[in-house]
This record gives sequence, structure tokens and C-alpha cells, in this order.
Amino acid sequence: MTMSADLIELDGSQGEGGGQVLRSALTLSMITGQPFRIANIRANRAKPGLMRQHLVAVQAAASVCGADVPQAAVGARELEFRPGKIRGGSYSFAIGSAGSCTLVLQTLLPALLFADAPSTVTVSGGTHNPKAPPAHFLERSYGRVMARMGADIAIELRRHGFYPAGGGEIVARVQPCAQLRRIALMSPGARRNSYAESLVAGVPSRVAQRELECVAAGMGWSGSQLHERRLAEEEGPGNVLLITLDSEQVTEVFAAFGEKSVRAEEVARLALGDVRRYLASGAAVGEHLADQLLLPMALAGGGSFTLDRVSQHALTNADVIGRFLPVAIRFDAGERHSTCTISAR
Repeated sequence: MTMSADLIELDGSQGEGGGQVLRSALTLSMITGQPFRIANIRANRAKPGLMRQHLVAVQAAASVCGADVPQAAVGARELEFRPGKIRGGSYSFAIGSAGSCTLVLQTLLPALLFADAPSTVTVSGGTHNPKAPPAHFLERSYGRVMARMGADIAIELRRHGFYPAGGGEIVARVQPCAQLRRIALMSPGARRNSYAESLVAGVPSRVAQRELECVAAGMGWSGSQLHERRLAEEEGPGNVLLITLDSEQVTEVFAAFGEKSVRAEEVARLALGDVRRYLASGAAVGEHLADQLLLPMALAGGGSFTLDRVSQHALTNADVIGRFLPVAIRFDAGERHSTCTISAR
């Protein structure tokens, strides 16, 4: 997919003013061949500019497509990216902190579908970070939708990495895809399976038990729907509560993270709140999966889905996508949920 090589000017303070503008721009620049310049990177964050995970995303994108990226460094608030051809192969990137592996992969995976050969990407850092989708979400939710669109992406979580230590590792294998398929996700369909997992590493088992007791009471679940996952001590300390709803059309994963001085009951309350909002909406996808569907559906040339809430991330992402691709992205609010429609313009 190749378009005009005119330099696209982006303002990183637009919309949610975080890393989403940069990540989407990197992905779309690689795929379309359009260079861009971004100013005010992460201007709306407490520590503006590139953090380690954002710098690794830039370096990874540059490595995959042979881009020219002068003066990319931690703290940089401006960046120019001139892509080359996307090359398949074996890649390995280390964030060197608990920065999110999944956000780096979010940047690379759609682009590697357009590579000239299969790819294997290993990213080390944080796999379960409160400010990013956890690895299980990438595998179960994002991976399933991408498969429906014709993408062959396999994601393997080799080692968990919690904040603040990191040390996790994810491997993704990507086959080239000539063209993504258009799909419509208007309802989740009938429920096939529902379950909760509390992952604990270097944390007392009682924490997991209390979280699962709250889920049991809140959802009416029992037995095979409740799982304590005890990880190796050296993968911690860390705790995450995952609630998975596997339906005919889509799989959703909701997460809440244990933190120092935060009670297990509060972690469960946060996860249950997200689950209840999603179920009450009747939408096909939740807020976070909606954010990640926009770009592949735009690359497919169109698509539609219902979502429980339109986030600032989604609005920002839609704006950036429209700068690189000839598509229109519209959000229509309904009584219980919204509908996103993506079409050629």
C-alpha cells in the first residue's frame, strides 16, 4: 500500500495527548510509505516526550522498515520519521523497564502483515502494565478479531512482567497478508464461556482468593469459572485479575491490577465495574478493543462495530488514521451503546 510521500505534520498534543498519536502514525507511515513529523509528543502527560517504551516503538518501527529517524531519544518532544520498505525477518527489542511490550507490538503487528516475508518479533519488558492492554488481551481479544479479518498472527507469552520490575517477554509470529477482510461486529453473540483468573507472583495466595471470591459474588460464578494462577516467584511481585467473556463473535478480556496498599476487593471492584458496563451496553466490543480495531478496519477499507464507550483514545486514533488513509470514521451514539462505521471517502 503506497500513497503520497508528502510529509504529514502531526501535533502530539491533540486529543488525548499521549502515545496513541505516535504509535498510530508509526504504523501507518510504515504501511503507506508516507513520512511524518510530530511535535509536542505526549504533551498532555505529567512527563512529556518519549519514554522508554515509546522510544523502543520508534526504534522497532525504524528497524522493520529501514527508516531514517534523526535524534530519537528519551525525552524527545519532536520526531521525524521517513520509512523505507517493510522487511520480514526475526527481530528482538528490549524495553529495559516495565514499559509495555503490548504497545510496542501494537505498533508493529499491522505493519508486518505487509512485509515481504514472515516475521518473528520478541519484545521484553512489561507484559501486565496498568496503563496498557495485558498480554492475554492481545492474544485472546485482538488476536481473534485479526484472525477473522484474515491475519495470521500467533502470540506467545513466555514470561510475565509486572510493574515496576518488568522482565517479561512476548513473542509474536506474523505471516504476510495480501488484504485484510472487512467485517462487521454488531453484537457479541451467544456466550460460550466466562471465567476469571487471578495471577499472583511473589504475592500471597490469599490475595487471589479474595479477588475471586468477589467475582464469584458479583457474577454468580463458581467452580471451573474461577482460577488462581500461581506464577514463579521470580516473575513478581505482581498481581492481575483477568475476566474473560468468550462469545460467538468476539472475546473480551477485562483486567485490574493489584498495587501496593490497594485491597484485593478494590481490584475486583474495578474489574467488575468494567464488565458490568460492557454487559449492560449490549455492544460487541469494549472500550479498549474498540481503540485497536480502528486501524486494521481502516486498512481493510471499511467495517463496523458497536462499542460500549467512545474513548478519547478512539477519537484521537480516528483523527490520525484519517491523515494517512482515505477513509471516514464515524461514531453514532445510541441509547445504550455507540456504533462505529468506517468507509472509503
